[in-house]
Amino acid sequence: MVHPEDVAPETWAIVGGRPVDEPGAPLNVPMVPSSTFVLGGERIYSRNEATPGWEALEALIGGMEGGHAVAFASGMAACAAVLAQLPTGAHVVLGDDCYQGVAAIAAAGERDHGWRVERLHAADPAWVGRAAEADLLWVESPSNPLLEVADMEAICAAPRKPGTRVVVDNTFATPLGQRPLALGADLSVHSATKFIGGHSDLLLGVAVAAAEEQQALLRRQRSLHGATPGTLECFLALRGARTLPLRLRQAAASAAVLAERLREHPAVVRVRYPGYGAMISFELESADAADRACRATRIVRHATSLGGVESTMERRSAHPGQEHIPAGLIRLSVGCEEAEDLWADLRRALA
Repeated sequence: MVHPEDVAPETWAIVGGRPVDEPGAPLNVPMVPSSTFVLGGERIYSRNEATPGWEALEALIGGMEGGHAVAFASGMAACAAVLAQLPTGAHVVLGDDCYQGVAAIAAAGERDHGWRVERLHAADPAWVGRAAEADLLWVESPSNPLLEVADMEAICAAPRKPGTRVVVDNTFATPLGQRPLALGADLSVHSATKFIGGHSDLLLGVAVAAAEEQQALLRRQRSLHGATPGTLECFLALRGARTLPLRLRQAAASAAVLAERLREHPAVVRVRYPGYGAMISFELESADAADRACRATRIVRHATSLGGVESTMERRSAHPGQEHIPAGLIRLSVGCEEAEDLWADLRRALA
C-alpha cells in the first residue's frame, strides 16, 4: 500500500483513494448509489456511515493535506460545520475580505449567539496576537476576491490559549499551493466545487482536520445536519482531483503571463496577483467598463465561481454584500486554455 508521505503530492493525486489492489478489482472506486445497507455489516445507513465514494475522496484529499478529511455537500456546509462548534459569546477573527458566505454565518452568530466578530486585513500583524485571545482564527489566504496574502507560517505557529483553533480556507491555494496543517493549523477547508472538482459540474466541500477527534466532531455535524455529499458528486470530485496537479500547473503558468500583460495594458488600473495560483483580480476604471469587458469575451466565460478547466470572469461588486470591493474589479479564474488565446480574447474585450 502506498502512503501519502512516501510519494510526491502529484503522485498521490493519482494513487490515493483507490480500491484494494487485487486481481479483478476495479481501478476506480465504483459508485454505490444506495442509501441503506443489509444489516449485519459496518454500513447501515449512508447518512451515518458514509459510502465507499465518500471514503475514497476523503482518503485522497486527507493525504494531500496531511490530515483527516470529511466530505460535505458543499463548501458552505463544510464551513458551517466548523463554525457550528463555537460556543455562545465566542471571539471570532475573520479576514476583512473573507468569503461572503462565511461572513454571513459570522453575522448570524453575532446576532443569535453573542459572538464577538473581529475583522482583520490579511497582512495585519495583529493576527499573531489574537491567537492568544480569540476562540477561532478564520484565515483565508489568498483572500477572495482581493487576493490578499496572510503570513500563514506566523499565524499558524503563534502561541494560543487552550481551545483556540486556527482554520484556513485553502480553496484558492489548493493543497498543492500550501499545506496549512503542516504549518500548525487545526483545520483546512475547501470548496471542492472549485479546483478540486475542476469541471464546474458539482457542488462539494471538504474539511480536513489535524486531529482525529476533530474529524469525529465534523462527521457528527455532517450526520446531524444532513450535509452529506451525493454519490455522483463524490465520484466526479475524485476523478477531477486526479488531474489537479496538471490543471493547476497549466492554469498557473498562464495566469503569470496574463497578470504581467494586464499590468501593461492602459485600460487596467490595478492588477492583484499573489505570484502563484490561477486567480487574478484586476481593476478597470468603472463598473460600466468592467461590465462591458465581461460581456465582450468569447473564450473567457462570463460566469461566477472558479477553478474549472474553462476560464471565467465576473465583476464581483455586482453581488450584494461586496461593498468593500472596488466597483471595477474583475475576478478572473484562469483555466487550461492556451495562454495566447486567452490574452487575445482579453485584449479584444478590453478594447
